[in-house]
Amino acid sequence: MSLLSDVLATLFSRTNRNRLLAGPDARSTEALIADLLSGRGEISGMTTAAQILDRYDELDDAGKLAFFDHLAGDLGIDTDAVRSALDAFEMEQSQSTYGAFLRAAEPRRQELARRLNRVPGATPQLVAMRADLLRLIPRTDPRARIDLDFQHLFASWFNRGFLVLRRINWESPAHILERIIAYEAVHAIDSWEDLRRRVEPSDRRCFAFFHPAMPDEPLVFVEVALTKGIPNSVQGLLTDTRASMEAIEADTAVFYSISNCQAGLAGISFGNSLIKQVAEDLSAELPNLKTFVTLSPIPTLTRWMAEQGIDPNGLDDDGLKAAAAQFLLTAKREDGMPYDPVARFHLGNGAYVHAVHAGADMSSKGLSESAGAMVNYRYEAESFAENHERFVGQKEVVASKAVRALVKAPVAA
Repeated sequence: MSLLSDVLATLFSRTNRNRLLAGPDARSTEALIADLLSGRGEISGMTTAAQILDRYDELDDAGKLAFFDHLAGDLGIDTDAVRSALDAFEMEQSQSTYGAFLRAAEPRRQELARRLNRVPGATPQLVAMRADLLRLIPRTDPRARIDLDFQHLFASWFNRGFLVLRRINWESPAHILERIIAYEAVHAIDSWEDLRRRVEPSDRRCFAFFHPAMPDEPLVFVEVALTKGIPNSVQGLLTDTRASMEAIEADTAVFYSISNCQAGLAGISFGNSLIKQVAEDLSAELPNLKTFVTLSPIPTLTRWMAEQGIDPNGLDDDGLKAAAAQFLLTAKREDGMPYDPVARFHLGNGAYVHAVHAGADMSSKGLSESAGAMVNYRYEAESFAENHERFVGQKEVVASKAVRALVKAPVAA
């Protein structure tokens, strides 16, 4: 980083912005955006970008919708310019005409986002901006097309090569631990003592991906239990009365909770890389680990059962396991992909359905979403690629013989 860049980063940090931008600018936000896109000098451009970001932060929802209206209506592509550039490229396929076509085909709002991102601390603000977009504009609204621009940029900015894996333990900074408590989306962390039981013992692990531009904000994290054998109950893993063991004694790593932390990064996949990186690191640290599985919720099971006219209260454990297996292996969306989002995630990663369990999550959430059923997805390095190809190419749900046998069992009380 150049000396000038260092100075600019210090000057335009969030703590110094108010001092630098003390005088209110009478121009409209639209005028500031036009000024920023005009390509002025670096210092004046960062000043303008900081003003735009700070104004956006102060908007109510109506103001944010107006901002998105401007992005959608005035900062899209010029279709005539695209046609002309494509015609020129077809006549002469040179570096110059290709570059001109790329510039014409890119919406101006993408360049706006890049220039806004030059301001130190802007990346989390842009992530929050996309969270507003997803919250305020339905997917069926024509303005929702501008989310494709955010996705395009974020897929590059949050590429796996930029992510840093950090272990979260009881000695981690308090503000990071607070975020783990707040962002846990699968099995709620009820207290600091509950968190301590998940990160401090030798047979427990927690890992998170961070981005250099957001060093205090986990993007996604996974909680891991090191066990002997494959567990069939999350309450058994999380109970405060369990006896911990030394990590070296474990033969199984159980991924029992994966939580995405940033609403503005929805659809930007981190979980696949996280699980595989953690599995590699744990294998290197603990060579006795031979089995890598999840203990996963089935969050749409009871919804599907209701659609099928199946009363979960009328099922014994065997009937519930049969219903869960039938759901996981046969319930599909219109596009042929599994109905269940957790299944789509793990199967897309190359895992397979290893086992289903009744009475595995007796929390109120577990009972309401899946009648207490849970599933183990198993990750085996030698079958990752084949399972992934069978799932993506043929939309096949790969499962163990035991689970396939359950599908043939009657769903009865």
